[in-house]
Amino acid sequence: MAVTTAILLGPGLAHAQSESAQTSLEAQAPAEKSGAERLDDYFLDLKREADPNPAKRIADKIWLEWRRSGSGTADQLMAWADEAMTEKRFFLALDLLDQVTVLMPDYAEGWNRRATLHFMMDNHSKSMADINRVLTLEPRHFGALMGMGAILSQAGKDEAALGTYLKVLEIYPAMREAQTRVGELSDELAGDEI
Repeated sequence: MAVTTAILLGPGLAHAQSESAQTSLEAQAPAEKSGAERLDDYFLDLKREADPNPAKRIADKIWLEWRRSGSGTADQLMAWADEAMTEKRFFLALDLLDQVTVLMPDYAEGWNRRATLHFMMDNHSKSMADINRVLTLEPRHFGALMGMGAILSQAGKDEAALGTYLKVLEIYPAMREAQTRVGELSDELAGDEI
């Protein structure tokens, strides 16, 4: 489950990146393209990349784009929420993330972070509601889809979970965790048919 939580969170909280690494990634992004255009390019590259290591580097660029809210206030609230989540001060983190979703209702990563927090607090129905909002705003959000798959799997809805992990692989074919889950669930479901 820790791996799934890391997928939901992305590299921002799951693996702290140094400022120089973020600056390096930002410097690689073409200045003339909008964030949406960069995301489209990254998703095309991600879909074509079969090697997991280069694919992860592309995914990290996507996470970096997703984290850009365009609001200094939202960014600060997100940073405080990340810190509170790390320190397991979940109710403080929830308050901060509630503020982000009110301030910026079209910011998918605010909803995704709150979905992750609800997942960590075992509030799966609330997590699923936030995941659905994320996917309405960004249907390619492989982190939210991984969270959805985990919740469906825990609820014993293996066929739905398998379908969700297959959607992840349509977006991010080289994601090892999704590949593993597809293999495991396929084997389980095949065993049920015998």
